[in-house]
Amino acid sequence: MKAFLIDRYKKGSALRLGQSPEPQLRENDVMVEIHAASVNPLDAKIRDGEFKLILPYRLPLVLGNDVAGIVVRLGANVRQFKPGDAVYARPGQDRIGTFAEYIAIDAANVALKPANLSMEEAASIPLVALTAWQALVERAKLQKGQRVLIHAGSGGVGTIAIQLAKHLGAHVATTVSTANIDLVKSLGADVVVDYRKDDFEKVLKGYDVALNSLGKDTLEKSLAVLKPGGKLISISGPPDPDFARENGFGWLLRQVMRFLSFGIRRKSKRRGIDYSFLLMTANGAQLGKITSLIEAGAIRPVIDRAFPFEKTNEALDYVETGRVKGKVVIAVK
Repeated sequence: MKAFLIDRYKKGSALRLGQSPEPQLRENDVMVEIHAASVNPLDAKIRDGEFKLILPYRLPLVLGNDVAGIVVRLGANVRQFKPGDAVYARPGQDRIGTFAEYIAIDAANVALKPANLSMEEAASIPLVALTAWQALVERAKLQKGQRVLIHAGSGGVGTIAIQLAKHLGAHVATTVSTANIDLVKSLGADVVVDYRKDDFEKVLKGYDVALNSLGKDTLEKSLAVLKPGGKLISISGPPDPDFARENGFGWLLRQVMRFLSFGIRRKSKRRGIDYSFLLMTANGAQLGKITSLIEAGAIRPVIDRAFPFEKTNEALDYVETGRVKGKVVIAVK
């Protein structure tokens, strides 16, 4: 099958369009004919080798972390899907590869595609929506009336997180550039801070939760926004000892993560704030709940651009500009 692969880790390198063996179907898998995929900053980070310590892939590797398509075959143990089902998923982290014509995915990580979305729209959802769900629902346990700061509100995670937080009944603040103010307001943001004009840490106070997807400077400034007992959740690092323990990492890697997160953990503790790092995981049951919210109109996809499959490298380059509103998708079929 045609696929976009990396043969070695190299920062900024182009993916190679080539032939790859059709993936092996395990007994708990569904084989999906890929109709659309989407591009995430995670794809560039994997290509650059930034995750090779915690996600040790075998090379050559087919990239791609989001998929929408049609089930064409079932593993022996699969009962919840049938051939012909339109589905979407974020494959398990050890079995990515959606920049291709087919992918085998554990059925537990798959959900039926929202009926009101196209394949391209559906492919934009899984990774970012699961990230928002696991941060706000699972980790923060966000309640009605609480106040949440969502950084980079016009990005892939931000656009979904704003809508999810509003659905949960929270008061939502977000940070964006001037050009994206109208977009995030249309998604439900109550307070919008233009980071080109104002310092968010001086404008916002007394928040319960902050979701960070930016750098160390923004992460540390977010502490000033939170009240004692608040939660600072970062999806862009640094990873902490709890994350290392949950993933069964060895002693050395646990010490590295303890060191990397020491500063922010110490500063958080002084303020009575709970810091945690989140690397989202594939989960078909949670994605099924997200499907219900999309079909009910509580969440809508935000797509900046769609690229044809053969222009996957251009799509990745565009995501790396950091100026994407919502998501970039790839029409595979």
